[in-house]
Amino acid sequence: MTVKNFLRYKLPHAIGLDRAIAFTVLGRVIQGLGSVGSVLLIVHFLTAAEQGYYYALWSLVALQSVFELGFSFVILQVAAHERAHLEFHEGGSITGSEAAHTRLASLLQRAVKWYTSAAVVMGVVLLVGGMRFFSLHQQPQAPNIWIVPLRVTVLACAITFSIGPVLSFLEGCGQVTHVARMRFFQSLVSVAASWTAMLSHHGLFSPAMVLLGQGFVASILLYSRRHLLLPLLRMHVSGEGISWKREVWPFQWKIAVSWLCDYFIFQLFTPVLFAFRGPEEAGRMGLSMSIVTQMSAMMLAWMTTKAAPFGSLIAKKERPELDRMFFRSLRQSLLLFAGAAAMVLVGVLASPYILPKISRRIESWPIFLLLLLTALGSHVVQSEAIYLRAHKMEPFLVQSIVIATCTAASVVVLAKTSGAMGVSLAYFLVLGVAGVISATTIFRTKRNQWSQAEA
Repeated sequence: MTVKNFLRYKLPHAIGLDRAIAFTVLGRVIQGLGSVGSVLLIVHFLTAAEQGYYYALWSLVALQSVFELGFSFVILQVAAHERAHLEFHEGGSITGSEAAHTRLASLLQRAVKWYTSAAVVMGVVLLVGGMRFFSLHQQPQAPNIWIVPLRVTVLACAITFSIGPVLSFLEGCGQVTHVARMRFFQSLVSVAASWTAMLSHHGLFSPAMVLLGQGFVASILLYSRRHLLLPLLRMHVSGEGISWKREVWPFQWKIAVSWLCDYFIFQLFTPVLFAFRGPEEAGRMGLSMSIVTQMSAMMLAWMTTKAAPFGSLIAKKERPELDRMFFRSLRQSLLLFAGAAAMVLVGVLASPYILPKISRRIESWPIFLLLLLTALGSHVVQSEAIYLRAHKMEPFLVQSIVIATCTAASVVVLAKTSGAMGVSLAYFLVLGVAGVISATTIFRTKRNQWSQAEA
């Protein structure tokens, strides 16, 4: 076999690289390369204090998960289960079960109404809360530089937030590859927008520019799918649609709580360090977490692109194929994750000798090692969660609350006394050790129970 054929056929098959994953990974690679460029631009164009404001703005953007309440994942899974009984054709026509068709339309209509209202509420809360947070912790060396960037960022966040549910709906309807391709172009536009803001000496506007670029690209995809979406939005469903109270709400509120817990698990570091240790230390943690998060998101593509197929296989009761797909994807992603983590750690170890200016803007290698190990454990937990939640169930509710509470408490207590090292060590012990053990126990128990129930 030639090298060309190996790279084209054998290697993608060995690592499970389909088109959806390829687009997702390419998008993450673009984001990763863009992040490297952004790091250089941040170091060159932003002061250490401004770097803290920059990552604090991104932490504020992450608060949208509080308002999103995990609804996007619920939409994806409900659509995937209904899609199992339908066929989608070119031009937007749908054939198959009339009941499933009506239920699909009611799902989309409810999602659009919810997100439109939530976007307005979110915009007001983020603006008022952000103004209050930054005014309380404003630095003398950088007064009032955050006001306009905050306002524009909140507006951009509201726009992209309102588009999110329709993208999840399309993924649930089997358009995973199309959405993944769209996200690839979002990555290209986001990097260009972010760099433009930095190069024009408006670095704090970078989060807003990234979000606006993402919203623009997403709007193009929605317009191209108007023949599918508009008839569903216009369909009269009356009382024939999905019963939200009986079918969706028992799943949604648990997902909502888990989604809220994720903020305290993954996004609390930077604002807490900003408040207790100042913008410079918050900036180092923010940049380090950004690198780890980018890599984690890239590896999780092997699972997130399977969320909709998992749901459809469950609806068809094809469990052997479900398990085969899940465990194969988990093995592949874990091997790739370990390799990527090793490369990142080598880069951090070499940075003082190669790029000393950047090494002073990121955390030391022991802290980075703890963050990488925690991210590896988190990958296992998130993969198991995707598998179980594809059943339209949320067995991780109590576990998420306990892990989030312990994480938040340890971060708040240790940020002031031990700084980044204490926070990272607690993060590893809580999420990377206790979180993995508890989540895997739940995963094995529920998987066995549900398998036996179908036997």
